[in-house]
Amino acid sequence: MLKVGLTGGIGSGKSAVAARLAALGAVVVDSDRIAREVVAPGTEGLAEVVAAFSDRVLGPDGSLDRAALGALVFADETARRRLEAITHPRVRARAAALVAAAPADAVVVNDVPLLVEVGLAPTYHLVLVVQTAVPTRLARLSRDRGMDPAEAERRIAAQADDARRAAVADVLLTNDGTLTDLHDAVDDLWRHRLLPYERNVRERHAVRAEPSTLTEPDPTWPAQYARLAARIHHAAGGDLRVDHVGSTAVPGLAAPDVIDIQLTVPSLAEADGPLADRLAEAGFPRLPGEWRDAPRRPDRVRWVKRLHGGADPGRPVLLHLRVAGSAGWRYALLMRDHLRADPARRAAYLQVKRDLVAAAPDSAAHGTLTDPWFDEEHLRAEDWAAQTGWHP
Repeated sequence: MLKVGLTGGIGSGKSAVAARLAALGAVVVDSDRIAREVVAPGTEGLAEVVAAFSDRVLGPDGSLDRAALGALVFADETARRRLEAITHPRVRARAAALVAAAPADAVVVNDVPLLVEVGLAPTYHLVLVVQTAVPTRLARLSRDRGMDPAEAERRIAAQADDARRAAVADVLLTNDGTLTDLHDAVDDLWRHRLLPYERNVRERHAVRAEPSTLTEPDPTWPAQYARLAARIHHAAGGDLRVDHVGSTAVPGLAAPDVIDIQLTVPSLAEADGPLADRLAEAGFPRLPGEWRDAPRRPDRVRWVKRLHGGADPGRPVLLHLRVAGSAGWRYALLMRDHLRADPARRAAYLQVKRDLVAAAPDSAAHGTLTDPWFDEEHLRAEDWAAQTGWHP
């Protein structure tokens, strides 16, 4: 199944997005609803809340007075963390049970208000953030919930800000327009990204990148890499090294719009074991066939590796699994750092790439492997490494 994390600040319209996704066929797991269930009358959760905050958080009927509790915790970080320690484990356990019960081909949307705050982003295939201007959110909270303006401001201040949420967002939905505008954006996302992504994960199909087209430098490439790397770390487990390599790892360099990532493994046997399955389940299926990097002079033995791709149709990825200390592993890191450090060599590299694309668009990637310029550049990079004391 495809696991989508949905979040947004209070009053952003996150619930409207969740409702639309449910109408389209998603299985929505609503953390707010679960949070109410785990402190319902008669539950252990409610008993713990009362023990921590006294019976002044109870209403006349013995149920939780959420307004009274909110007034206590949203103005006091220590109190809020005490409440979260009671409720969050219960919410996570119930959410996990609902996900486990969903069909194997489901798009499961976890509606999690505090997804950023509790560090859950890497556990999803994709994170969807609903973002709305604060004045609009304040107006909605007053109009739709009757919330006092000062209380609304406290609630907003207690959550992650827009910048923190945007940093984990694979998709950022701006909800400052009409409900129709929002529904149109969600419908488009569902048809063109979520449904194909789910199918690709289930069938372990990687989206093939288009390497021959150069894109102007995208300042968001490093942030996109960071989100992907966090998922890979989560899937791989342990302390395996993950690096951003390739042209998109070099600031200011035009490149094919493909994020190249290197995962360092102790051996190819490790790459062929359960790790391959964990990566596929996380949205990085292995590409079939035997994969080797073309060696650089004077080495003429092809550098064997394992290659995975990305299942997300909205973000082409190549994930290279190379053995620690191997020639191909070192070359990827050396060339990246050399180009980052030397503007002149970076400009020369870009010109060669542009010439290869212009001369033979369909075989530009192969030209990168065989053009003698890259052998010469490798030797220059090795000289630079010796002079500077560089090491991977």
